[in-house]
Amino acid sequence: MPKLTKTFVDALTLPKDGQKLVWDDDLKGFGIRLTPTAKTYIAQGRVNGKTRRVTIGKHGTWAPHKARESAQGHLYSMSQGVDPTKEKKRRKALSATLNQISEAYINDRRHLKQSSIRDIRKHINGSFSDWAEKPAANITRDKVLTRFRELSKRSPAQANQAFRILRALLNYAAAAYRAEDEKVFLENPVSVLSDSKVWNPVQARASKIPTDRIGHTWGEIQKIRATPQTKASQAAVDIVAFLLLTGARWTEASTLTWDQVDLESGCWHLPDPKNRRPVIFPLSSQARQILEGRPRLNKFVFYSYSKTGHVTDARQVISRLTDAATVKVRPHDLRRTFRAVAGECGIELWKTKLLMNHKLSGDITISAYTETSDLRYLAPEIQQIADWIEAQANECEN
Repeated sequence: MPKLTKTFVDALTLPKDGQKLVWDDDLKGFGIRLTPTAKTYIAQGRVNGKTRRVTIGKHGTWAPHKARESAQGHLYSMSQGVDPTKEKKRRKALSATLNQISEAYINDRRHLKQSSIRDIRKHINGSFSDWAEKPAANITRDKVLTRFRELSKRSPAQANQAFRILRALLNYAAAAYRAEDEKVFLENPVSVLSDSKVWNPVQARASKIPTDRIGHTWGEIQKIRATPQTKASQAAVDIVAFLLLTGARWTEASTLTWDQVDLESGCWHLPDPKNRRPVIFPLSSQARQILEGRPRLNKFVFYSYSKTGHVTDARQVISRLTDAATVKVRPHDLRRTFRAVAGECGIELWKTKLLMNHKLSGDITISAYTETSDLRYLAPEIQQIADWIEAQANECEN
């Protein structure tokens, strides 16, 4: 074969289809690949018994003598056991930015809830905004520790959440960004928080409406429902009442659509709840009455004229309940109050857990043989809870 000189390469004719390889007679492994649209210099050798080919660049952009020098470098590296394919993947992995990794994680984890996706992007664009467009491989244990301390001064709980998300992203990167069979991310730097035992101790909230104030609270809800000022305030108070009567999570109720409700059968269902287990819940007569009175202005039961189409907060109603309950009330406190009322009614804990869509644990017999997807058989219990709440309100009036 001839030596690849400019004159020789210029004279080469491109194939009409496919590719043709022309090798240099002076430097073994140096060649040029001809395709219908280009002449591209390459270097080809063997590493650990495998043939590896490196693309150097197009003729014209690369002069033959420069391409030859580059090929010599690649061929020498391969002779020393350096795998160019593996090195290319390693460089790509090491250059991946935190933002690129987070978006890849979101795309691969198709089961992620929208709330989880929002949390990831919130911290990428907030807690780690100055790291987002830089290689994630640059994140060190020292950087993690410093940033964690900074965030903890503002909010210990948010600092914990931010770094749990970062830990998950970097664990994903370690699995997804590899140089063939070799790991590129050898250690997750977030492990320093466990090694040094500095995770923030954040106690889960246990606040709820005191049992002796539930009657006053329900009475206040009924007053607001009787004299709503606007359609928005009607939706807000109705959803608050629904939360107390069902023990539902805010997001479950606020995004509830009419196709999830069967008023004739007296039930409602969640096709994709937090724990990923679809479930049908019974409705008490009180909750049913609230839903029957709701106007159907769009697909959402608790509609609003906002961009989302559904209620996003009920601050004014919650503020009035705070006065009636004599403690600060938050939407999730209504869920804990529901559980407390179930206890007052003497309802077995496993039944209460099911009504709140919690996972059963403990007794293996109950866990293995109990119907957990259709809870309409617990209609007496949900009615008992609603009647108890209503009775407390009636006592307050007398």
